[in-house]
Amino acid sequence: MIESIEIKGVATYGDEPQILAGLSAFNYLFGSNGTGKTTISRIISEETKFPACKIIWRAGTKLQPMVYNHDFVERNFTQSAELKGVFTLGEKQSDTLAKIAAAKSELDALTNKIETLTQGLQGAEGNGGKKGELATLEAGLKDKCWVQKQKYDEKLQGGFEGYRNSSEKFKGKVLQEQASNVAALITLAELEKKAESVFGPAPTKEASIPAFDTSKLLAYETAPILQKRVIGKEDVDIAAMIKKLGNSDWVRGGIGYFDVNDGVCPFCQQDTTDAFAQSLNEYFDETFLTDSKAIDDLVTNYATEAARIQQQLAGIIASPPKFLDVEKLKAEKELLDTKITLNNQRLAEKKREASQVIELDSLSNVFAAIKTLIDTANTQVAMHNNMVANLAAERATLTAQVWKFVLEELKTDLTAYKMAKDSLDKAISAMTTQLITAKTDKAKKATQISELEKQTTSVQPTIDGINSLLSSFGFQGFKLAKAANGTSYKLVRSDGSDAKATLSEGEKTFVTFLYFYHLLKGSMSDSGMTTDRVVVFDDPVSSLDSDILFIVGSLIKGLFDEVRSGSGHIKQIFVLTHNVYFHKEVTYNPKRKDVAMNEETFWIVRKPGLASKVEKHSTNPIKTSYELLWAEVRKSGRSNLAIQNTLRRILENYFKILGGIDFDHLCAMFEGREKIICKSLCSWVHDGSHYAHDDLYITVDETMVDSYLKVFKAIFEKSGHDAHYRMMMGDSFTDGSDIEVTKA
Repeated sequence: MIESIEIKGVATYGDEPQILAGLSAFNYLFGSNGTGKTTISRIISEETKFPACKIIWRAGTKLQPMVYNHDFVERNFTQSAELKGVFTLGEKQSDTLAKIAAAKSELDALTNKIETLTQGLQGAEGNGGKKGELATLEAGLKDKCWVQKQKYDEKLQGGFEGYRNSSEKFKGKVLQEQASNVAALITLAELEKKAESVFGPAPTKEASIPAFDTSKLLAYETAPILQKRVIGKEDVDIAAMIKKLGNSDWVRGGIGYFDVNDGVCPFCQQDTTDAFAQSLNEYFDETFLTDSKAIDDLVTNYATEAARIQQQLAGIIASPPKFLDVEKLKAEKELLDTKITLNNQRLAEKKREASQVIELDSLSNVFAAIKTLIDTANTQVAMHNNMVANLAAERATLTAQVWKFVLEELKTDLTAYKMAKDSLDKAISAMTTQLITAKTDKAKKATQISELEKQTTSVQPTIDGINSLLSSFGFQGFKLAKAANGTSYKLVRSDGSDAKATLSEGEKTFVTFLYFYHLLKGSMSDSGMTTDRVVVFDDPVSSLDSDILFIVGSLIKGLFDEVRSGSGHIKQIFVLTHNVYFHKEVTYNPKRKDVAMNEETFWIVRKPGLASKVEKHSTNPIKTSYELLWAEVRKSGRSNLAIQNTLRRILENYFKILGGIDFDHLCAMFEGREKIICKSLCSWVHDGSHYAHDDLYITVDETMVDSYLKVFKAIFEKSGHDAHYRMMMGDSFTDGSDIEVTKA
């Protein structure tokens, strides 16, 4: 059966969806002509022609829709010369009928099984059941995966490339990686550090830091001359005095002055002998001069080599390579500079006093520390350059490591997801297999029933049934007869002439309804009589007299009993009408209390403006035509275009029934504009008379409606019938003079 109908964008229905939901076995829709009832019947009849609308069938099982509306009458009576024969099951071949009944019972069981499986598989509206659970599970995992993407996207987005703009794609990639990723698991800090270079702008090769030779400078530290006391020759006669005074360096310093002072001693300013000069020259012999030169050379070479190394280090610090810890190098250079300065000072002292023994501070530890810094940087440079040379492979490796990290973060969630998904997949697979088997079995059973039906079908019972009803209801001038082809019907007079073209509207409506009524128990072909159906009656009593209206209502209510008992093949019925009396007749149920029963729903179809609307009611909203008119007045969303005539009809019904009211005297109680409005409202009460003033109110806006409602209320008050007004307005009554006016 149909569970809900969504209508939009068709005929008088706008883009705002109108939904008939929670439908039951019997569904009553009341509405005036032109409000959109027939559109609903057409959607049920051929839903594929209305792609913007949607019908939800219980468990997805679509039943055969059989719709009586204007289209059915036009198609089967007006446009066709003959009525197609209605095949029904004969009653004489009891054994075949028993087989059909048994097969139909099995078919119904299969249908129930299919509905149960479909319900369990996908729910009532196609988004529940096991598939709904699976969809919820997938959505949950998708959200959890997306949280990881958002968490690490800022620094690891290079690894997520191609999956950053779709949570569904990201989840799919996670599942793909779970099945194939064998990358090493590394820490987030390592991933972020590698990502800076691998995923950043295309890196270039870095130059390594050139090594510098420190061997010479370190060798100077152990030069023998540093430990040697450089003094003159000891066997010279002056040597004993110099040695005793320990002033060899002082004497040597004065020799230069002695040589340029014409033999006068630079110290005591006394004339000396040639022997004294000879003794000085012999004391500072060639060995002494050689050692002195060695000291001078050491001082010069040490300073030069140290300056070279200092300059090289300064250049590295000024333009530090990418991977060098430049701050540590600066600290080591400062220490080196201090030591070199101290050593230069000590060498200068050695040069001044060659007889001293000095020791230089060793630079080996500083050079070792500097070498370690440079070697570490060069190692990273080599790794970087190797990465640059193999960037594509490095990016692939790092990308795999990024996904491996994400998989580890989602490890618990993925484990739970896999367990739940395996269970759901298994259940869905089993139910799908059962569903396919059941549908196959149902198709076979339907074929079997069709073959059995062909053995015992006839069009004659429909002729007999319709003619019997026509005769019993007083239609004696025509009857149904079998056409020449034996499978169609024709309408004939008692003399055998064609009666179709001369039927009245009432006769045509009634005979067409009877034809449809019998079609519900049969089929237009020699099979399909036992197909489950949804039936729609759209205004089946147009042009019918009240006594025939009662008969049509009784026949339809008989179908209700079949649905309740399950004895027929009709599973659901819709009745759409604008006739108050027919609606009251067909909806009458003594078991109903204050609210609608579980087996029924009530709806009003209205067109307050340009678009139709449907409203569900908890009980039967239609009492009498008079009550319906008052309901329109009470309604806040009333049609402004129709309110004038609604008010007129209420006055006509009430005051004509009451009688004895002089409307001219009543209107005389008003003045000015209100008097004109009163005359306009009362004009229909006077035997159809019409005032010229009515033409003034063809265009009705909210202000004009407000005026009509005020005068309408005042008529009851001035005539002494305000109690009736209060009763009919019910909860909508206000002590003020205004009735709420709402734009339609």
